[in-house]
Formats: sequence, structure tokens, C-alpha cells
Amino acid sequence: MDSLRSVRQWPVERAAVAVVDARGVVLGSHGAQDQPFPLASLTKLLSAYAVLLAVQEGAVDFDQPAGPPGATVRHLLAHASGLAFDTTRALEAPGTARMYSNAGFSVLADVVASSSGIRFADYLAEAVFEPLGMSSSHLAGSAGAGAVSTCADLACFAAELQAPTLLVPQLLAETTQVAYPGLDGVLPGYGMQRPNDWGLGFELRGRKSPHWTGARNSPATFGHFGQSGTFLWVDPAAGAACIALTTRDFGPWAREAWPPFSDAVLAELRP
Repeated sequence: MDSLRSVRQWPVERAAVAVVDARGVVLGSHGAQDQPFPLASLTKLLSAYAVLLAVQEGAVDFDQPAGPPGATVRHLLAHASGLAFDTTRALEAPGTARMYSNAGFSVLADVVASSSGIRFADYLAEAVFEPLGMSSSHLAGSAGAGAVSTCADLACFAAELQAPTLLVPQLLAETTQVAYPGLDGVLPGYGMQRPNDWGLGFELRGRKSPHWTGARNSPATFGHFGQSGTFLWVDPAAGAACIALTTRDFGPWAREAWPPFSDAVLAELRP
């Protein structure tokens, strides 16, 4: 794909990108596909998937209490528990605001570990990484921001998000719809969004502006980006997913480079 060559112009030391279609076929790639990168908050997609699998197998329930009083697993996945960004201090009542929280994912990891009897990093490896053949991925830190992976491994995960083999399709469809519609909140790096739509672990593009995806991305696009300069989006309307991993932290360069890059990718996929 010619659009991937524009990555050479990004002000980063190294980058790896890939585009994967709904059949799991890599349509194009650039950069070292097997180089490990810290994912930062892109980790949340992987951790959320492990939580969803725990729900599917009955170890965890969406509506079981978790986190601050009145909050549930569902609230935590949707960043609607009211927890602060990096502490377990509640700033809002559950279900009243979209408050992006790393701490909420740490609570989710504790819930899964307690319910399953398996350390969360091991659960994530056994439930997600091993079945999908993601042999270069591991959780080295928190469930919200501590994973390390490669573009090749995330291509396997992107294929799973488009044609699930581990999660029943109905459950994935439910979790990529808006949870607690109408909640406003700050999208890190992009300011207040009204509304700040989120699914259960997946950020939803909706009508947000500004945004890290492109203007050509459909409102149904879901995914996440990380402070370490990483992103993964899935656009069901395009029948494809896009992954980008870099060695430069998110900042103005990413806000300028990522949307036109995504638009160029989509222009090739559906002229």
C-alpha cells in the first residue's frame, strides 16, 4: 500500500505500521514487524479483551460490584466508574461522567485475578496471547498501560477484532456499542468531547472532533491510542484495521500526522 510509505516522513526514530483486512490478511506493512514496542494505553484493548473473555466464561459478570460504591465491571470498562485517572479516589458518581482512568483497569485486573485465581498477566497470556499466536507480547506493568507487543502480534489481534474466534461475535458487537450514552468527558490529548462515546474497553470514534483517527474513518470505528506513540483502529465500514507503533511519545507530531495517514489508508481501501 503506497499510503504506508508516508510513515518515513514521521519525526520518529523507528515506526512499524500494518493494515489488516477482515479476513486477517495483512494488506500492507512498513517497518520492522517483529520489533517490540511499549504500548502504553493501547494495552487497554488487550486487557479489556481478557476481561470480556472472563465474562464469557462466567468468571466475571458485567454487573458485579467493582471499584467505588455503586460501580460495576461495566462502569470500569466504559470509564464511567467515576474513578480518578491514576488513583482509586472517586471524583464522580458512577454512570454520570466519562472519566478516563488507568486506575479503573488496575481494579479490573484485580477482579479477574480474584475471580479466576490466576494472576492477571498470566490470564491475559493464556486467554489472549497464546490462542492468537501473539508470542512476542507480554504484560510488563499495569493492566492499563504496561503491555509490550509487536506489529505482527497486533495484526493477529486486529484480525480477531474483525472476525472473532475467541469471543462470541454477539458479545464483541455489544462491547463496541456506546455504553452509558450521552456522557461527556475529556479524551486525553484532545480535550473535552460532547459526548465522549466509549464502549466496554474500546474507544468509539463517533462524531468526535478533533480525533486521532481520520475524517474518512466511519463513526463505527473503534480502537485506542497510547501515550508511547501507538494506535490501533478497526473500521467496520472499511472492513480493515490499522496499527501504528513508534518510538516517540504522543504529542503535537502525532496529532498532525495520524489523521491524514489514516485518511490516506482509507482512500486506498475504498477510493
